[in-house]
Amino acid sequence: MRKILNNFKKLAIAVTLLPALVFGASSSIENIKEKGKVRIGVFSDKAPFGYLDSNGKLQGFDVVIAKRLTKELLGDEKKVEFVLLEPANRVEYLETNKVDIVMANFTVTAERKEKVDFANPYMKVALGVVSPEGKVIKSVADLKDKKLIVTKGTTAETYFTKNYPEINLLSFDHISEAFAALKDGRGAALSNDNTLLFAWARQNKGFVTGIDSLGDLDTIAPAVKKGNNELLKSINQILVKLGKENFIHKAYNKTLKPIYGDSINIDSVVIEGGKL
Repeated sequence: MRKILNNFKKLAIAVTLLPALVFGASSSIENIKEKGKVRIGVFSDKAPFGYLDSNGKLQGFDVVIAKRLTKELLGDEKKVEFVLLEPANRVEYLETNKVDIVMANFTVTAERKEKVDFANPYMKVALGVVSPEGKVIKSVADLKDKKLIVTKGTTAETYFTKNYPEINLLSFDHISEAFAALKDGRGAALSNDNTLLFAWARQNKGFVTGIDSLGDLDTIAPAVKKGNNELLKSINQILVKLGKENFIHKAYNKTLKPIYGDSINIDSVVIEGGKL
């Protein structure tokens, strides 16, 4: 009888712990509030979206939005704990509960949606290709027998691997490493989000975005761990509220417009209220 009771107790404990085992200890709004912080994953080397400035302080479009999400969730933007990510570990950090939210310029794709849950979008994006002015790559055909630089875990890597397997890809773990390779002439061109390339080409003389739009028009959105519906719903509600303030436009004007100038139509990039 005692053995049966002990087994019953073990079963009851297991059932109680099941949500934590499935969703992770930091999966609920309640747990985030108990900890008094929200862990948000961002880039540290992808200016102007997420980067460390000369004083070692995080800046950028994604960072500004992440701080406002934190303020709405916890009442104080200073309660954010930023976790620095690389493109290839964004999904892993959510799956292993190292972050609560990913705000690292995360493009929504069908493959990623199988592993994480995306909130509603705040930005539009397509792929682009940047190359030296003297040897501009204007079409995919121009990449024949040449090396194309990509960053691991990006939509650019996935797109070219799937659609143009004959193109020789030179892959790097870090975004900064990929751009350094382009400057060193280790590849003929580099592919990444066009919104990033427009800014980078303006800041780096001698390079142009020869292909400014490739593949489908995609969206960028915050992501949470698969099944974390409570946090997902809260983020979407916050995005609706921010849309009424035109907050994403304000974040763009603060962080991206100084780089883009008037060369890009803000409404071709920004999404307010989480709705296209």
